[in-house]
This record gives sequence, C-alpha cells and structure tokens, in this order.
Amino acid sequence: MTKQIQIGTTKLTLTQGNITEQDTDAIVNAANSTLLGGGGVDGAIHAAGGPQILAECQKIVAELGPCPTGEAVMTTGGQLQARFVIHTVGPVWSGGQSNEPLLLINAYRNTFELAASKSIRTLSFPSISTGAHQYPIDSAAEIALRAAIVFASTEAFDEIRFVLFSADDLQTYLHALDRINRA
Repeated sequence: MTKQIQIGTTKLTLTQGNITEQDTDAIVNAANSTLLGGGGVDGAIHAAGGPQILAECQKIVAELGPCPTGEAVMTTGGQLQARFVIHTVGPVWSGGQSNEPLLLINAYRNTFELAASKSIRTLSFPSISTGAHQYPIDSAAEIALRAAIVFASTEAFDEIRFVLFSADDLQTYLHALDRINRA
C-alpha cells in the first residue's frame, strides 16, 4: 500500500519497501556516529552502495570526527540508484530523559536543510532511530511527518518519501499522518 498527499508543490509519499532500492535523488541513512556502517538500514545501505560510500564516510570522519547526534553529512550514492546518501545520526532512546525528541527533530531538520542546500528535489527516508536505537515508532513517526510537512511547505522539494520496511511500520506512519491531519 502507498499513500500520497500533496503539500504545496511537494508530494508526500508513505510506502512499504527497501530504502536501498529507491530512485530518488537522495536516500537518508539512519547512521551511527562513526558513519562506518552497522546493522539495519545503515548496514543495508553500505552493502548495497558498495565501497565508495564507506570510503567517503571514512574521509568525512578523518576530517571532521564522528558525526554528532542530530547532524547530517552527505556522500555519493555509490552503486545505489539514488545519486546521494545523506547520513544522519538519530538519538538512542533512553526513556525520553536525554533530549531524544529534540535530537530526532534536529536529525530531520538538518537532513532537509542539507538536501535543500544541494538542490536535491526528491528524498527518501527510513524510520530514523526506531530500529536498533529503540525510539518508540509512534512518537518518531509523528516527529518525522511534522518535519516533512514543515519543509514541504517552505522548501522546493518535488517528493518526500518515507519508505517503511514492514507493513506494521507503514500502518504506524499512516495512523500518525491521520492524527496530524485531524489536529
């Protein structure tokens, strides 16, 4: 199932799929601070994109150090269909007592700002921080969608796509979008 809504000139899409197979200008990687790959989305993107992505991530870390939580950096897409990968570090859930919502908002905001500054028109996101970082997906979905709606209203994106790996995750995002639309 796929749901699309129009926000200004931007199409907001929610779909189930594999982030590594998206044909948007850029895909977003839910990275860790080392940018060296790992499990989940991060490992899948590095595996599918090939060694060029890892080499670029290593260069970024050598020059700037580890990527702080809430920040974003960009590499080419390597062997992916997407031309670019924006790597952002979402927060690890610690019960909500360590500024996790603000850090997650920052991860989305900095990703959107980086994409806009590089004239990226289409962008695919996974559900940041809801896997290994254990952020509650109900809250994370609402933060993600609210950020997308704000940036769709103010920046020149053609499409913002959320690519959810499981049917359950897609349903959670669809419910969050319904809650936002009713508010």
